[in-house]
Amino acid sequence: MREIGAQQAQIEGNNSNGSGNGNGGDQFNDGGGMAGPPQGLIERLKDYGQEDAFALWDELSSDERELLVKDIENVDLSRIDRIIRCSLQSHALPAAAIEPVPESSVSTVEDRKLEDRERWWKMGMKAISEGKLAVLLLSGGQGTRLGSSDPKGCFNIGLPSGKSLFQLQAEKILRVQRLAALSQNEGSTDIVPIHWYIMTSPFTDDATRKFFESHKYFGLESDQVTFFQQGTIPCVSKDGRFIMETPCRVAKAPDGNGGVYSALKYSRLLDDMTMRGVKYLDCYGVDNALVRVADPTFLGYFIDKGVATAAKVVRKAYPQEKVGVFVRRGKGGPLAVVEYSELDSSLASAINQETGRLRFCWSNVCLHMFTVDFLNQVANGLEKDSIYHLAEKKIPSIHGYTMGYKLEQFIFDAFPYAPSMTLFEVLREEEFAPVKNANGSNYDTPDSARLLCLRLHTRWVVAAGGFLTHSVPLYSTGVEVSPLCSYAGENLEAICRGRTFHAPCEISY
Repeated sequence: MREIGAQQAQIEGNNSNGSGNGNGGDQFNDGGGMAGPPQGLIERLKDYGQEDAFALWDELSSDERELLVKDIENVDLSRIDRIIRCSLQSHALPAAAIEPVPESSVSTVEDRKLEDRERWWKMGMKAISEGKLAVLLLSGGQGTRLGSSDPKGCFNIGLPSGKSLFQLQAEKILRVQRLAALSQNEGSTDIVPIHWYIMTSPFTDDATRKFFESHKYFGLESDQVTFFQQGTIPCVSKDGRFIMETPCRVAKAPDGNGGVYSALKYSRLLDDMTMRGVKYLDCYGVDNALVRVADPTFLGYFIDKGVATAAKVVRKAYPQEKVGVFVRRGKGGPLAVVEYSELDSSLASAINQETGRLRFCWSNVCLHMFTVDFLNQVANGLEKDSIYHLAEKKIPSIHGYTMGYKLEQFIFDAFPYAPSMTLFEVLREEEFAPVKNANGSNYDTPDSARLLCLRLHTRWVVAAGGFLTHSVPLYSTGVEVSPLCSYAGENLEAICRGRTFHAPCEISY
């Protein structure tokens, strides 16, 4: 396992300049204690309207005062001020600012030919066997909405095997590695490892590392997994002032999955990828039970198109579905994503009269492919141009929970900067089983994700000549196929043909 230390990888407030304030010499000491706030730091806080951070100074102990000064010094005040002002002034895009994605920018399922799929699969496998693909997992979130304080990837959705999301994804990597070796040399055991970069947050990092260690990396080599942390950013009130979590600490939150770009830069992992010969990066979110990690077909398509970035999309199920959608910014502008909360309801419901589909129908499901060259451009350029999204939340503070804003970047914020981009439609029932809400909720629960997995794998088994019996109604059960047996339904005939399986069960070697 390669670990990036917290000081190197986690940039508090994404501050790349250490303290950024240079006020350490302004402290006033009295017998080893700090009598008054550092004057230079106070003046800087006043410049940005944040002097209330020191409002309780007189009530703090000497140690607490030192903690507060250090905490404030680790915030790049000028940068954070710019982010706060720009983000508070931004608002939803007007209707004239976006257009539907042109048909030519999407590879749809119905337009995809068998020969194209086979060619892309082979192209992808060749690139994987040459070590040109790495995988990036966005895993900074806790399973709070699932009723768990553990990282989401530790969650067991109730499959017959009892495997966690982390294990399912690790085994898919193992399977693709094996398939890539076989595709280039029949019977080959010369496997080229796919490196797995896992972005955690300060709230999930330690637990994630320990989970992988305790499970022996699920069969992967420990040195093919690298953990690194995303940054944090201060939480603010509705008038833009820092919310104090304690009298000596500013409330902070992870900077969103779009923090991956700066985290990769400051952790020097883009250099690490280049050193390894990686050209392409497959990036996905942890909470999708059907994610096809390191998908050879998607990679082959990406290489064939020669674009800087690509995204898998599914058709929006209904106008009010809580998913972001791809749009085109302005007439002839770049592709971008608008969150469901930022899309006007009339636009969300608008119908394309020619196709009968929603005009804005291509849902973003956080399945992306990038060239490493483009990631380098984004990491160096996105920071100065982007506006953070405001997430209104209950923030823990010295006054109890208070309503305020968490400031986040999203990974799709980089898409408008791409010189070229394309979308690749996939079927929801094959590749999108989100796990976001606790069982009992109306959608995206462990139960709904489990059923999607079992039903897909049941179709694989039946197509391979297998039979099923059920102890419970068919609509609520099925079989689970281990990723170590089959990545996407391939090579199951030898295991399944003529055999009867009693559902629910797991099919493994």
